[in-house]
Amino acid sequence: MRVFVTGATGNVGSNVVRELIAAGHQVLGLCRSQEKAAALAAAGADVLHGTLEDMEILKGGASQSDGVIHLAFNHDFSRFAANCEDDRRVIATLASALAGSARPLVITSGTPIANTVPGEPAREDNATVGSDTHPRAASEEAATLAGEIGVNVSVVRLPQVHDPVSQGLITPLIHMYREKGVCAYVGDGRNRWPAAHFSDVARLYRLVVERAEPNAKYHAVAEEGVAMRDIAEVIGRRLNLPVKSIGKEEAGQYFGWLAMFAGHDMPASSAQTRQKLGWNPTGPTLLADLAELQVPEA
Repeated sequence: MRVFVTGATGNVGSNVVRELIAAGHQVLGLCRSQEKAAALAAAGADVLHGTLEDMEILKGGASQSDGVIHLAFNHDFSRFAANCEDDRRVIATLASALAGSARPLVITSGTPIANTVPGEPAREDNATVGSDTHPRAASEEAATLAGEIGVNVSVVRLPQVHDPVSQGLITPLIHMYREKGVCAYVGDGRNRWPAAHFSDVARLYRLVVERAEPNAKYHAVAEEGVAMRDIAEVIGRRLNLPVKSIGKEEAGQYFGWLAMFAGHDMPASSAQTRQKLGWNPTGPTLLADLAELQVPEA
């Protein structure tokens, strides 16, 4: 297949590009940076210069490909809701180029929108919340509309995707810990975040675009849930910072925009994904990668 990948030079995207090429696929990668374009080309991909705001370029990339994996997302979480609405528009644009064909469109979402059964992990076939409750649901709402116009669309929901350099929402959390000089968690810290290593996630995206099953939902989850207290303690040891519990009433002031996630229990299962695709994660655990954390300069 010739696969158009948005976010091709990002943390997840660069791993997906390598995985696709190693499996014999061709990749057309969207890239806005000249410097990163050189690395993308060196990896063996064709480069399409542009940004998520270039709707005609997005349509062109999708039109000249056998399938699309949409990974690009603005990770400025201080404007998270606005970024999710931007993603809604991008998905609609990509879908317009694929409507009426069997060519797959794989979009990206997050596992928390399926945490809808109290006390149980998010599952692929759970009902989901809407974007009025969780902004990231905008992407899946856009996918639903794409399916209604004849697009072969499927969804990969991400947990905290990690290596020793980057760990999803935990990366800005680490910066916050360093700034405040203490690694905090809420209450007893038993609330859990699911996780998966970059290599396992990349392999899943390849399997999903190859499978091309309309309206399918997949969870890129290797670990169902890692306790926030354990995360804080490993980071505390790595950064040589104290670790402490704070009350729910303090969470907003301490965590800022991260407060919407910091105290929430968000476990997620990938049992259906594993059974359907034969996907078996083998990468390092989240805590193992955090123990080897490459600490950025302050």
